[in-house]
Amino acid sequence: MTARAADRARYDRAAAHLDAPVAIVDLDAFDANAEDLVRRAGGKPIRVASKSVRCRALLERALAKDGFAGIMSFTLAESLWLARSGFDDVLLAYPSADRAACAELAADPKLARAVTVTVDDPAQLDLIDAARGDGGEVVRVCLELDTSLRLLGGRVRVGARRSPLHSPAQVADMARTVARRPGFALVGIMAYEGHVAGVGDAVAGRPLRSRAIRLMQAAARRELAERRAAVVRAVRAVAPDLEFVNGGGTGSVQHTAAEDAVTEVAAGSGLYAPRLFDNYTSFQGRPAALFAQPVVRRPGVGVVTVLGGGYPASGAAGADRLPAPYLPEGLRYDPQEGAGEVQTPLLGSPADDLLIGDKVWFRHAKAGELCERFDTLHLVEGDRVTASVPTYRGEGHTFL
Repeated sequence: MTARAADRARYDRAAAHLDAPVAIVDLDAFDANAEDLVRRAGGKPIRVASKSVRCRALLERALAKDGFAGIMSFTLAESLWLARSGFDDVLLAYPSADRAACAELAADPKLARAVTVTVDDPAQLDLIDAARGDGGEVVRVCLELDTSLRLLGGRVRVGARRSPLHSPAQVADMARTVARRPGFALVGIMAYEGHVAGVGDAVAGRPLRSRAIRLMQAAARRELAERRAAVVRAVRAVAPDLEFVNGGGTGSVQHTAAEDAVTEVAAGSGLYAPRLFDNYTSFQGRPAALFAQPVVRRPGVGVVTVLGGGYPASGAAGADRLPAPYLPEGLRYDPQEGAGEVQTPLLGSPADDLLIGDKVWFRHAKAGELCERFDTLHLVEGDRVTASVPTYRGEGHTFL
């Protein structure tokens, strides 16, 4: 029996009493992935990216481990909810235009101490000031550095279009803007190098493309390390008491942590190890988060149909954004239909061994987005479900 076949047998036994669709997290795999992230971080604390987890119980499990500290959140409403739930170090990694949440933040001492907001434009400070009303609490601020690699005098850009602050001078100027504004305290810098952390460098069947990605990423890491260090020096000249410099992501933890200028790294997807993180040369995670769909039809030889399954991930549309049929091994989509809204045909010889009501296990392309489809995660240890915990959705929250 292969390791994957053994996993299928375990999961089928653990979830035998549960009707599909159903989502699980293999805690042995989750914990092993957490340990690997800590090893790669080389002693620097890991801030857990909540968008990649979207389950309070599993955020708490990660943060209870040595080597993890703090949360990186994705909306201000989520940040406030987490702070009210007892998480006392929440970095909102994306600017917010939520005026009601800004007013709450500025009016509550506990929230103002626990939550840090990210800005990259004076207009974002204006919005917070306009929303704060009588709220006089000092709002903690983090500046975001654009990490993109610019070549040929800026005519070629590699990396996500995030912050407009690219040079040390631009970030320092924004730091001075914050320092001059009453009601704000500059406490951190963050820089997410998605073109390194979120792009696999070992694309199956594409050796030339893989080599090109590795060359690009090596150049990007060198350029960013030098520029990030210069940015930190420039900002510390304005704010010498800067508390943190955050960088990285699951795919670049060990590289980012090696920079002296960085004080902490961010990671979240690596805990679940979704399929987009299969193609890295520097690490290999264990699939921890899976979902099962039930077989509801057997249209013919070598084909079964499961209920639902059309859960594409965000990003540029493509086959790599679809969930992957995982267990039993050897199933694939019908290219004429793909992953369907209410039913999904699957092709391959393993289909002939599946019966009506059997489960087919899938891996989502990305991490936390799976939790927008399920309100409960069943936690598996060995071949038993030992707990069932709510996702954000299960607690009545869909923040985006």
